[in-house]
Amino acid sequence: MKKFALLLSLCALCSWDALAQRGVQGIRKSSDYQTTPDSRNNGFGIKGGWNSSNFRGDDKKNYGNEESRQNFHAGAYAQFGFSPQTSLQVEALYSRQGFKASSAFRPAGMQNTYETQLDYVQVPVMFVYNFVDNVSVHVGPQVSLLVNAKEDKNAVNISSRNYNSLDYGGVAGIEARVGPARVGGRYVLSLANIYNDPKMENGLMTPNENLNDIKNSLIQVYVGFGFAQ
Repeated sequence: MKKFALLLSLCALCSWDALAQRGVQGIRKSSDYQTTPDSRNNGFGIKGGWNSSNFRGDDKKNYGNEESRQNFHAGAYAQFGFSPQTSLQVEALYSRQGFKASSAFRPAGMQNTYETQLDYVQVPVMFVYNFVDNVSVHVGPQVSLLVNAKEDKNAVNISSRNYNSLDYGGVAGIEARVGPARVGGRYVLSLANIYNDPKMENGLMTPNENLNDIKNSLIQVYVGFGFAQ
């Protein structure tokens, strides 16, 4: 019996030594899932998460009862590595955003406080830098196309209601990885006005030609899953 126990102990010790030589023990790093040192920055994946949207700009002061809208975004990304630390990431996202506010210039019979829903297809192109092995910063430009608009939950025509169908700006954020999974957050700073003509609001003329100099403001938090090349 003692010899059998000793034999089992020796087998266990040999197995442990073989595993120690074969791979990393404990929690693996992102790079442990890859085949080459820089392949962790190559591949594609899917992602989605939470939006908190509002508006910003010089004429934000002309609105009252301001409130953020909470909604979602989802899409896919592709990443192209230059080195173990740097890469370029391109995404295509469907993002539901907008704002809630009141305007003193709305005609009688219309709600003073109203909700605007704006759905965009976003295409950010970001430079990615891994400042530690599993954590990276993302920064770059973004172009968005407005594909759907609603006012107080009623669908409206984008052009006839004076909405700007093209949005553009910058993106900055941070991301952490655990194996093939990733979680991150970013801020989207739009530089284009929500309305084409600052004299019009929701397709209606206003007495103040600068009333609607407002732009989108967006915070995104997401989770994703990557597939390395």
